[in-house]
Amino acid sequence: MTTIKTIIVDDEPLALGLLKSKLSKNPNIEIVCQCRNGREAIDAALSHRADLMFLDIQMPGLDGLDVVQQLQSDEMPLIVFTTAFEQYAINAFDLHAVDYILKPIDQERIDRAIERAIERLDKEENGQFKSGILNAINSMNAHQADTENVSFNEKRKIVIRDREEITLLNQPDIAWLEAAGDYVCVHANGETHIKRTTLKELLNELDPTLFKRVHRSTIVNLNYIEKVVPHTKGEFFLILGEHHKIKVSRNYRNVIKDYLQDGA
Repeated sequence: MTTIKTIIVDDEPLALGLLKSKLSKNPNIEIVCQCRNGREAIDAALSHRADLMFLDIQMPGLDGLDVVQQLQSDEMPLIVFTTAFEQYAINAFDLHAVDYILKPIDQERIDRAIERAIERLDKEENGQFKSGILNAINSMNAHQADTENVSFNEKRKIVIRDREEITLLNQPDIAWLEAAGDYVCVHANGETHIKRTTLKELLNELDPTLFKRVHRSTIVNLNYIEKVVPHTKGEFFLILGEHHKIKVSRNYRNVIKDYLQDGA
């Protein structure tokens, strides 16, 4: 029997209790944490190394999509959204194979989601989970002008287009960046912005004295590193603020070692 370590997240106590009750009927599920907001969900994902998260999308503060955007792909479990979506969101999720359960939740939908999760956990990597969700988010932003050719003279700023708005991010404000398929999540000033580009392309725009690649899918701003925590097999974690724990792979560990030896 497959045991799936599961986190459940909902800001409504009754909904959280109902979800727990229905999941507990499935012998494959082991609930390792219950969360009532996005911050708790991020902490739980980092602490419990769960396989699966049932995540409410509509929560005050950090919503379900914010949670996904702020988690590093290697630290993110498979996500099943549980919510009452608008039709445009359902269409986007269906198109990009993002798992969801419409409220009110029934046992049949729960069991079907678990069966699909078992299949996907055997076949896919975490980065693929996140990539699908980011593709769905992009589909929801129907007015996003990806094809516009806008020129700026701000050489040290990163241009983010989101719906009808264009944001210019100062590079020193960017804490870390993570690739997910055809997108890069740019984490700056406590927010996560999605830019359609590759990590390699974006790295060419970044100040090499500030930004270093620490993983095949992750770049960090060295000025945001608060702690370095050893891990297994030559890997270690970088602590960036309260809620960001970034894995450094063995292939890039010398980047951080050299930085520390230089007296950072």
